[in-house]
Amino acid sequence: MSSMINPAILKRDRLLVLAALATLAAVSWAYTVYLGVQNASMASKMVMPMTVAWSLDDLVFMFVMWATMMFAMMLPSVTPTVMIYGRVRQKREASGRPFAPTMAFVSGYLIAWAGFSLIATMVNWGLHAGGAMTEMMGRVIPVIAGVLLIIAGLFQWTPAKNACLNHCRSPMGFLIQNWRDGFSGAIRMGLHHGAYCLGCCWMLMVLLFVLGVMNLPWVAMLTVVVLAEKTLPYGRQISRILGVILVVWGIALIAGWELVGT
Repeated sequence: MSSMINPAILKRDRLLVLAALATLAAVSWAYTVYLGVQNASMASKMVMPMTVAWSLDDLVFMFVMWATMMFAMMLPSVTPTVMIYGRVRQKREASGRPFAPTMAFVSGYLIAWAGFSLIATMVNWGLHAGGAMTEMMGRVIPVIAGVLLIIAGLFQWTPAKNACLNHCRSPMGFLIQNWRDGFSGAIRMGLHHGAYCLGCCWMLMVLLFVLGVMNLPWVAMLTVVVLAEKTLPYGRQISRILGVILVVWGIALIAGWELVGT
C-alpha cells in the first residue's frame, strides 16, 4: 500500500538530510573562520582608507562573506524545523501527495538570508564610505554602536519579536497550515519561514556592526544566543534578559565606557 513506507528508508532519508545540513554548516563555518583568521594578513584588502571607494570586487567579496556568515550562524537553529518539515513531507508522500523535496525548503530559507546579506553589504558599504567604520570588517564608532545596542535591546521586548520568536519555536502549525506541494512550493515555504526568522533575528545580526563584522568570538556567541532563543525551554526569557543587557550596554557605551571584548 502507498501508505506504508519502509522505516529503514525513512531513517536513511532523515540521516541524509541531517548530513547535508551538517556539511553545509561546516563549510560555511570553515570559510567564516578562515576569513576571521586571515583578517590581519589581508589588511590591504580589509583596512582601506575611507576616501577609497569600494570596487565591484569588494562588494561581491563582502556579500559572499555576509551570506556565508549568515548561513553558518542560522543553519544550526533551523535544523530542528527542517527535520520536522522532513517528517511532515514523508507522511504526506505516504498518503499519495506530490513530492516536496526537503532541500528545496532549505534553499528557500537560505535565499531569505541571502537577501538580508545583500542589504547588510550595502549598509556595510554606506557606513564605511560615510566614515562611521574605519575598516571594511571593523565596527562602527562608539556613539552609533551605543544607539544600535539600545535599539536592539528594546526590539527584544516588542510584539513583533515575540510573534516571530513564537513562530520559530513552534513551526509545526506553520507547516501544516501553509503547506505547498512540489519543488516551487517547498522553496516558497522556506522563504516564508525565513522571513519569520529574519523578523526574529535581524537586529541581533545588526549587532555585528557593533561587535566587529568578523569578530569570531562574537559571531559564535550570537549563534549560541539565536539557538538558545529558539530551542531552549526558557528561550523567551533569555531573549528579554538579553534585551535589558543590550540597553544597559548601549547607555554605558554612549556615556564613554569601552566596548568590552572587542
